[in-house]
Amino acid sequence: MSDRYMIISKLNRAPSILYTVSCRHEGWSSVAKYLTEDVPLLLKSEDLKDIQEVFSVVFKSPPTELREFITWIAEVRRQEDGNLTLSEEEKGRLAIKADVLEQIRSTALFKHVTRWLDSERACCDTVASFGDKDKLSALAARVCCQGADLLSGCRLSGEKCCSQIDVKHLNVDSENPVTLFSGTVTTGGSSEQGVDVLVPLCQRKPNSLCLCNEGQCIGMHPSTADVLTVLLFALPLHTWSGIKEENLRVEVASLLTTEDLLPLLSEEVLFLREQLHSLMTDNGAPSN
Repeated sequence: MSDRYMIISKLNRAPSILYTVSCRHEGWSSVAKYLTEDVPLLLKSEDLKDIQEVFSVVFKSPPTELREFITWIAEVRRQEDGNLTLSEEEKGRLAIKADVLEQIRSTALFKHVTRWLDSERACCDTVASFGDKDKLSALAARVCCQGADLLSGCRLSGEKCCSQIDVKHLNVDSENPVTLFSGTVTTGGSSEQGVDVLVPLCQRKPNSLCLCNEGQCIGMHPSTADVLTVLLFALPLHTWSGIKEENLRVEVASLLTTEDLLPLLSEEVLFLREQLHSLMTDNGAPSN
């Protein structure tokens, strides 16, 4: 039997702030294969004329788990009776998350993705697998259960039930409002864990990308447009080299370059690219 070794080294840059590549679902390997092997071949095989057609090729027939491949990093804490205040550290971390989100939404790529999603939604079910239409209560329950896992340091054993979901909007200050999810996670019918999940509340006008509660837009992230934008940034640049139309290939490259990104978002994208590269290597996919 041959010896196997693992090299552990210090990370060269700060970890991601808002988004991370997730391997928590069973289909992550098929998603990694689709993004790194199938997408370049699809782009090479089509005669594409504009950015909207590029997005259609990438996102119209992906694995169903694609929506879960890029996930958001929540601010989680144990519940304290009636405590609706945030520490200075929590305020600082949430403000940074909100900054990253706003930087994503200021990119030209985000605007193109939003335009594509709007056009596809008009055709009904094309982007159903990316939908933001989860009911707020179901979304909050899922987030609180994940938060309980994080606080325990591992996945809680047994069947989990999240109850007493409450959603509040906290005006931390005029620039950084926050959504607070509170819930009680019961495991195996006996053990209980009270969980708060803090989410930057991004102010926006109601639209098709907005998660709504009782008719009010809560600006919950990550919206479909946010996640797809970050996912496109995270793909290796050689993904797009097979696009036949030279002007379109140049346009795509200019949209996806990190050179013009602000530092926080640039670091976020580079970290996600490193994560995806590691998954590609583990999955046996080409990495160059």
